[in-house]
Amino acid sequence: MLRVLGRSMLPVQLFGKATEIVRVSSVRYLNLLEYQSKELLRDSGVSVQNFAIVDDPTKTSSALEKLHTDEFVIKAQVLAGGRGKGWFDNGFKGGVHLTKDRNAVANYVKNMLGHRLITKQTSKDGILVQKIMIAESVDIARETYVCILMDRQYNGPVLIASPAGGMDIEAVAEKHPEQIKTVPLDIYHGIDDEIAKDVCIFLGFSDTDILDKAIYELKNLWKLFVDIDALQVEINPLVETTDKQVVAVDAKIAFDDNAQFRQQDLFALEDVSEKDPREVDASRFNLNYIGMDGNIGCLVNGAGLAMATMDIIKLNGGSPANFLDVGGNVKEDQVFQAFRILSEDPKVNVILVNVFGGIVNCATIAKGIIAASRNLGLKIPLVVRLEGNNVAEAKKILSESGLPILIANNLDEAAKKAVISVKA
Repeated sequence: MLRVLGRSMLPVQLFGKATEIVRVSSVRYLNLLEYQSKELLRDSGVSVQNFAIVDDPTKTSSALEKLHTDEFVIKAQVLAGGRGKGWFDNGFKGGVHLTKDRNAVANYVKNMLGHRLITKQTSKDGILVQKIMIAESVDIARETYVCILMDRQYNGPVLIASPAGGMDIEAVAEKHPEQIKTVPLDIYHGIDDEIAKDVCIFLGFSDTDILDKAIYELKNLWKLFVDIDALQVEINPLVETTDKQVVAVDAKIAFDDNAQFRQQDLFALEDVSEKDPREVDASRFNLNYIGMDGNIGCLVNGAGLAMATMDIIKLNGGSPANFLDVGGNVKEDQVFQAFRILSEDPKVNVILVNVFGGIVNCATIAKGIIAASRNLGLKIPLVVRLEGNNVAEAKKILSESGLPILIANNLDEAAKKAVISVKA
């Protein structure tokens, strides 16, 4: 299973000394831009705003010809939240704009397209905006919230709904739990007319005409959820317009990466241009990688062991350069590719290998380490700690290789040797 990992540094007090512990958390591998999610909704019969995509300022006029509205929404398409409050590298403010002036749209596009957008969720350098979505504005009379997601507590899908849409749903649940309705769903039965009607009435779609439309939208959301193997389809807000329409204004979709073999066309939509090229490179070899700010490269098998390795590096005064999990069934070629990715990082001054041989044979890792070191002409210090399956043979292979490998007997020793090697 492929994962992209996020991380944070948490200050703690250990052994009477303040330090920082690295924490990583799993997030979804597949991320789609807003317009791509809306295309999926539209293809399943869910009503969304009419929109057009611009990837060249000269195409703005032709895009506007497809739209028929008195007000336009112009949105930078990047994988980051807080776009509306963001700013661009050219000084232009806001990645989301509203205007009733058709002639002003081109100027907004010009100031956003091809420039880097910085938000609270991006790096200080921001993300290059390569596409702009121009959508028809919606006259909203009322906002609601709808979400279908897989829930472990219910051992299957649940439908969550609230008449308080357009808000932080966690805050609504905390302060006004009576405004949250949770309906466990049978994965084979899904959302039928009875369930949909009951939920839509709770959402406040009371008039017969608009109630029928809301029921239709809810059933199509279920169809989308099943068809794309989703883990979550969240619509916030699902709105009632002033002309009595029901429209999904904003959507968040999470995908099950275990279903990639069934959803190859869907996964092919992912835009990897915003990702760290090293992460993309690593994923091609089933390696889980994320770059960090330190100078000690880490090659570890297992996410938990990788986090412990980074923690102990920090405790010994060092700083990890990456999270790199080669997995429990790692092969010799994957070890080589992992070494290649680490050695190509100019910030890495030493590599620490920490492998516990449970499923994997330590001798296989040792052979991979030696082959990678020789073939890559590794010039930086290499610290290796192996334990578990066939470890004695692995250590023999390393010691007889003739390479200047620093072998450690435990993780703390390995971290100390890595930190000392950086400072040497």
